[in-house]
Amino acid sequence: MPDSETRETEQQSRGHAAATGGATVVSPSVTIHLPQVKMARITGGLYLAFILTSVLADRVGHIGLGDAQQVYRALTAHPGSFRAGLVVALLSAFLFLAAAWGLYVLLRPVNRHLALLFLLLNAVGVALQCASMFALTSALLQGDASSRLQAYSAAQLEGLAYLSINLYKSSFVTAQLFFGTWLFPLGYLVYKSGFLPRFLGALLILDGFAVLVWFLQALLLPGHGAISYPGLALSFIAELGLALWLLVKGVKVVDSGAGPITVP
Repeated sequence: MPDSETRETEQQSRGHAAATGGATVVSPSVTIHLPQVKMARITGGLYLAFILTSVLADRVGHIGLGDAQQVYRALTAHPGSFRAGLVVALLSAFLFLAAAWGLYVLLRPVNRHLALLFLLLNAVGVALQCASMFALTSALLQGDASSRLQAYSAAQLEGLAYLSINLYKSSFVTAQLFFGTWLFPLGYLVYKSGFLPRFLGALLILDGFAVLVWFLQALLLPGHGAISYPGLALSFIAELGLALWLLVKGVKVVDSGAGPITVP
């Protein structure tokens, strides 16, 4: 059985929760100060690592922004490097989800429902992105003797490889619907947070529109890729800016004299 001191502590906690209308009250000295600054830097590091690994996967195997011909050439000319690129691309997806979790922890006190929304949208996008890479694995295996596809001619194998690559591209583009929409609640919460600069929130919201333009262009106007180029530049600036700000500057710490902060 709990001793009298434990019972007294529990009663004080229940009384405090009742006094605040049942809201969760976080002590600034416990939650907002060093832990939040540390979480901001960890999240910034994860986001920056995601960006760097995404660029590396594109450079090694044209996985990401490369067109079907570039992917096919990388797959057939340097299969070992292409496999490494696949591993890096999967790692970048994991880092993206981890960074989204860090942002959820940071922004949950602003509005936990919107924070949960952007985390779920990101998770769905990451799941689709990872699933799309199974098509690249299929294309890679089609040139492997152990796959027992010797009955197919070289032209047929090339056609099957292009089919798998194009399936990957379509699936990857589909994931952008979720990668675009997650930026709207994220940008709004950054804008309203008070501990991150408002211009970053505005850039992230614009980034959401840019990614959705890319999504629509890739599906409806696949021959007009130039339409999405300005948006891709904006995405790079907005997301790299958020990563570097969190990593280098961290977040503003609320003065402990301001009183407790209520988590919605």
